[in-house]
Amino acid sequence: MTLDVAVPDRPTLSAAVEAAEYDDVDVQGDEYRRGELSEALADGAWDDAFREWAADTSLDEDTWDIVTDLDLIGEFDFFWDSFAGRVGYHAPGLPEDWREREIHADVESWETVSSINAGLTELGQVVCDVLADDYLDWEAQEVDAGDLPDF
Repeated sequence: MTLDVAVPDRPTLSAAVEAAEYDDVDVQGDEYRRGELSEALADGAWDDAFREWAADTSLDEDTWDIVTDLDLIGEFDFFWDSFAGRVGYHAPGLPEDWREREIHADVESWETVSSINAGLTELGQVVCDVLADDYLDWEAQEVDAGDLPDF
């Protein structure tokens, strides 16, 4: 399904946030290169990624209205993970206690919450892929095999 909406303003990436503080990511290192990522987003990566994502997302316009009402796009974060050699991201989402917090009048089911959370996670990954494939030419720092975690 295609989501036919205007491309929202890209998120502002903040150097003040340590990516390691997010519960949903595992990042080693502290050089996040957010300034360069912000430039790439401004140079078209955000628009390209959003259009690609919107062409295939399962979110409809009513659900998208909830995302924009809550300004969830502004809560995205993108950063360079030099150890893994990739762009990482933190996607915003609706909390598990959405019902108790009454976060939005149109959020009435777990289906809506799950749809929004999954859709935003997918958007984050598409942005990372577009950045890596079309806008960045960064290499991971070489690591000694002894530095790799045991699995």
